[in-house]
Amino acid sequence: MSRAISKVGTTSLFDSLVSLPCRNRYNGQQNHHLKGWRIAAILLRTAMELAARRPRRGRRDQIAKRLVTKFYREENMLKTLMMTAAVVALGTASAGAETVGFSQIGSESGWRAAETTLTRQQAEERGIDLKFSDAQQKQENQIAAIRSFVAQGVDAILIAPVVATGWDSVLEEAKEAEIPVVLLDRQIDGSDDLYLTAVGSDLVHEGSVAGEWLANEVGDGECRIVELQGTTGSSPAIDRANGFRKALEGKDNLEIVRSQTGDFTRSGGKEVMESFLQAENGGSGICALYAHNDDMALGAIQAIKEAGLNPGTDIKIVAIDAVPDYFQAMANGEANATVELTPNMAGPAFDALEKYWADGTAPEKFIQTESKLYTQSDDPQGEYEARKDLGY
Repeated sequence: MSRAISKVGTTSLFDSLVSLPCRNRYNGQQNHHLKGWRIAAILLRTAMELAARRPRRGRRDQIAKRLVTKFYREENMLKTLMMTAAVVALGTASAGAETVGFSQIGSESGWRAAETTLTRQQAEERGIDLKFSDAQQKQENQIAAIRSFVAQGVDAILIAPVVATGWDSVLEEAKEAEIPVVLLDRQIDGSDDLYLTAVGSDLVHEGSVAGEWLANEVGDGECRIVELQGTTGSSPAIDRANGFRKALEGKDNLEIVRSQTGDFTRSGGKEVMESFLQAENGGSGICALYAHNDDMALGAIQAIKEAGLNPGTDIKIVAIDAVPDYFQAMANGEANATVELTPNMAGPAFDALEKYWADGTAPEKFIQTESKLYTQSDDPQGEYEARKDLGY
């Protein structure tokens, strides 16, 4: 063997072993001794390359089986040591943390901040290396982040899409790179083969729950409603508006008289509510406020108080998210009801990804979380205490 290696000059040991002739040059018969060395070298080099690249788990498992099979077929001690080194190298690759890119919309609300906190916690608990990108409410930033994640070769991408449209091209790039994408708390308008699954609540149902509560609360009385919508073009804004209107169908005593976006922010909610109050005789023409999230409602509560009215009494308020500050407002009698949207979207997302990484099991295309209604009778002070340290 040493003579064979010396013929290849200064090439590496791996290349020398891989290039060994497997047939006797005099009689053309197989040289099984050299063939074994060649197989061992190929396997070891492959394993070390895999360790550097950390392939998907399913692929690693396939190669590990091949390595073990070859291991038991080889008899030469040095070849056995090479096989062992290959298996160890592959095991090192398998033991490495999975890397997941997370493109977050931003931090426009307390709920969004809690989602980010819980996603980081879930990743840390599971040994996942989370690469975080804050899009600051801009789709172009999210698209750039996704392309960066693809270039880095991450094992999966989580994205909370700021708007519903404009994702086909960049998600196609992730698909071509065989990187699974999971949508968090929001949907997109596009083919569902561009992502592995979506985790979220039924946004239309959330709006319906809010509308049904208000209809039951008002009864047969006349009620003029103002609406604070979320970010224009986002799936929560579209679906929560549709769900609320669906609940009001056939109830002619309930009328949405004004609707405008507050962009899911507390400051936006306050500013728009001030304009509503001014347009409706200082608020005397408003019976109820429906806000697409709690933060806008909290801004509106401040505007209502500054106008000299009593929020929760003079103007009934129902919103969506169930954040701590809103529960405190409910405990103070300044808000009436909220529909919970759990910020723990990452838990179900990572559960689905771990099964997919393990054996290729594809999850359902939509993993639905619970939407629960909370009113002033549901111990809002206790709910505030239970949630205040979750990163909202």
